[in-house]
Amino acid sequence: MLPALIFDMDGVIVDNTAYQARAFQLLFRDLGLTTNARALLKRLNGMPATDILASVFRHPVPAKQLKEYAAQREFLYRTLYWNKRRATAGLFAFLQAARAAGHPIGLGTGSGGPTLSYLLDHLELRQYFDVVVGEDDVRQGKPHPDTFAVVAQKLGVAPADCIVFEDAVLGEQAAYRAGMRCVAVTSSLPAKAFQAPLLSIKDFTGLTPAELLAAWQAQPAGPRPRRR
Repeated sequence: MLPALIFDMDGVIVDNTAYQARAFQLLFRDLGLTTNARALLKRLNGMPATDILASVFRHPVPAKQLKEYAAQREFLYRTLYWNKRRATAGLFAFLQAARAAGHPIGLGTGSGGPTLSYLLDHLELRQYFDVVVGEDDVRQGKPHPDTFAVVAQKLGVAPADCIVFEDAVLGEQAAYRAGMRCVAVTSSLPAKAFQAPLLSIKDFTGLTPAELLAAWQAQPAGPRPRRR
């Protein structure tokens, strides 16, 4: 059986991390915070926005307030990114080739339904995914393995037979905790930031299912995740 391919969304199927960081920075400015959003996302990208926001305060913030801040950040992000939405280079060709080859394909993200629609439906990408799992489908977001584990379960595929595409270190660790292997998408981090990816790619240009399958066969088991 060919391995299932599981894609993260932000920073993987779209190259939007700079816009995400700008939205956080504008929110921090409004809240009177001096946190550097780019540096913060290098460490915590992949986590739910409420968890990222909770980390920047020196005092506990009620969950309701964090959700309001996250909604404000989401509005800023969508406004900034509205006219910039486009798929990562080479993505459409790779998805078409992977589907033709017979790979099950899923998407696992920490984003919710409206954000999924904002990107997947606008870019007409939903048709390529057999399964889409977002924040409303899991109990715990990344770096917990739930997101990817649920995708595999819905695809009917064993975790060991899954390859995750991730742009974030915490996402890579979530893949390993789920018992999967990972391809690093270096849209916002250098390849050396990742632990043990099958491949490191800037985008999907030139990537073929055959090349991916060869890399998967060369790494017979998923790496053990790093200790937290």
